[in-house]
Amino acid sequence: MNLRLNGFQKLALSAVIATWVMVVIGVIVRSTGSGMGCPDWPLCYGQVIPQLGDTAAWLESIHRWWGVVIGFLVLGLVVSAFRSQRAIRSVVVGSVVALGIVGFQAYLGKVTVDMNNSAETVLAHLATAMILLGVFLFVLIRSRFPAALPTHGASLRIPLLVGFAAISVFAVLLFGAETTCPGVDRGAAGCAALIFPEWPLFDGQLIPAFSDDPAVANLQMRQFSHRIVVAIAGVIVLVTTMVLWRAVRRKDSDGEVPGAETMLGLVATAAALYAVQIVVGALQIWTALEPWAVSLHLSLGSLIWALMLTGALHGWYSARVAVGQAVAAGMSDPRSASARGSEASPEARGVPVSHAVDRRAMVRAYVALTKPRIVELLLVTTVPAMVLAWRFTDGLEPARFAWLVVATLVGGSLAAGAANAINNYLDRDIDQVMVRTQRRPLPAHAIAPEDALMFGLALTVISFAWLAFSTNLVAAFLTLLAVAFYVVVYTMVLKRSTPQNIVIGGAAGALPPLIGWAAVSGDISLPALFLFAIVFYWTPPHFWALALRIRGDYEAANVPMLPVTHGVRETTHQIALYAVLMVALTLVFFAVAEMGLLFLAGALVLGGLFLFQAVAMAREGTDARAVRLYKFSITYLTALFALIILDVAVFIPL
Repeated sequence: MNLRLNGFQKLALSAVIATWVMVVIGVIVRSTGSGMGCPDWPLCYGQVIPQLGDTAAWLESIHRWWGVVIGFLVLGLVVSAFRSQRAIRSVVVGSVVALGIVGFQAYLGKVTVDMNNSAETVLAHLATAMILLGVFLFVLIRSRFPAALPTHGASLRIPLLVGFAAISVFAVLLFGAETTCPGVDRGAAGCAALIFPEWPLFDGQLIPAFSDDPAVANLQMRQFSHRIVVAIAGVIVLVTTMVLWRAVRRKDSDGEVPGAETMLGLVATAAALYAVQIVVGALQIWTALEPWAVSLHLSLGSLIWALMLTGALHGWYSARVAVGQAVAAGMSDPRSASARGSEASPEARGVPVSHAVDRRAMVRAYVALTKPRIVELLLVTTVPAMVLAWRFTDGLEPARFAWLVVATLVGGSLAAGAANAINNYLDRDIDQVMVRTQRRPLPAHAIAPEDALMFGLALTVISFAWLAFSTNLVAAFLTLLAVAFYVVVYTMVLKRSTPQNIVIGGAAGALPPLIGWAAVSGDISLPALFLFAIVFYWTPPHFWALALRIRGDYEAANVPMLPVTHGVRETTHQIALYAVLMVALTLVFFAVAEMGLLFLAGALVLGGLFLFQAVAMAREGTDARAVRLYKFSITYLTALFALIILDVAVFIPL
């Protein structure tokens, strides 16, 4: 790719740099407590130029003037896009979207002033700035690649990993914004960033002791959550760097990963800055939020976000260019044989295709990508956890609780559908081999693979944004973590490498109770962790029962499920063991969550029936018994969590 920039690309790069500078100016305004230096908008005390000597007013005015500069830049970008980039429709659309975001950002600036720099408006202002930076980067990077790119055939696994790492960094920025206080309030008791005035411990403890005062506990949870998210995102960034390093160093039978060197340079730089960012975060606390430390912290954070996103976008388009070059050279998909078969178009495979698009069939195909039955099962564990959390939460009005339930169900459905859609994309080669999955949209060629991936990624972003603004950041981040864990840890890493795939990967499906609990309470309590553990230990018996029935499919697809690698006998013994642990956890949960007699009696009956099914499975080892256990496991989980709602509604003490 040519390193020289044309006129449009120079303008796009200027917009990227100007937006980052805007973020830096904004955080200086915030850290110095100058956000209300001009209490009116768009003027400052009714004047275009503030009075000399009023530092706060000048800082706020510079922030606004720089926004005007970005406005002119994006107008020029739109005009230039229509004049020189018409061949790349996404660049034109991206430029217009950036113009809309700039206008919305200006409106948010007014709202922020009108609401006296409230935490919610400041958070929205920052999030929108990061999105604008991302859109400008997309426009710049996409314009650097050929207009005509293959619509399918590229392996996007590593760019997808980098993309999830970038989103995790974005989440860190939002959590950090929730804890930051204006400069004038640094010493106030209501400052979450200084609620624990030391680092890395919390008042000398690894796990903080939360206050009985709900207001103080909320501030403590914000600081604690921020550090936990920083740690999780740091691991994701580090693992992504290691994966890219191996991709560059090792040239195996699958060939070189397109754009890996550039991705590695960007991601490794981001990883190094992430380590510096952690030190600067500690300096914020040690200096009691001195403006220079706060400004440097967020400036580095936005730069890391930009580097990670640039790496993901560069890898994405490099992979598609590589496919185009391979096709032009008379080759097919340069990846694997199984992928070539999966990616081949229906016409290429001799399948008659109607060119009249059946919109209803297309909608059904996209719905099928989300695996609605699995989504329903995940939501079964979410609502009861929310009902129980409500019992432990003081002062939450019924109307607000009802809204949280609806919002969480919508966001959870979108996230689960996103994970399933991306899973369909990643597993399209083995889905074509397995009889049970051959009718899925991708093996059936009802949807192009890249369209399915884009659909899944769009649902991921929408679900995160929806939950962040309709519930809270903790629930939103847990949802993002569930999607990333299912896609990256289970599908990309474990599924084809170890028979323990479903044991470890089952953590993704066990997160909905935590998400529901966090949506109501804003934190994660011990009862929620036990609900997570119950679903975690329920997953292996449930899935292995199905795997026993279709073990021939997994063997044909070379997927090392336990029935394939260890046989029927060992699998049935493992099912019985996990069933015992699961039932035991339900009884411990009864005590921890202070449940009543109804739950205890129901859990004993349901647990006894599950153990009976598991023991019968171990004795008989037949496919018919496996199907019975599989179906009963669904009934068990649904009934057990329904008991939670019933017990809360009609509490009978033991």
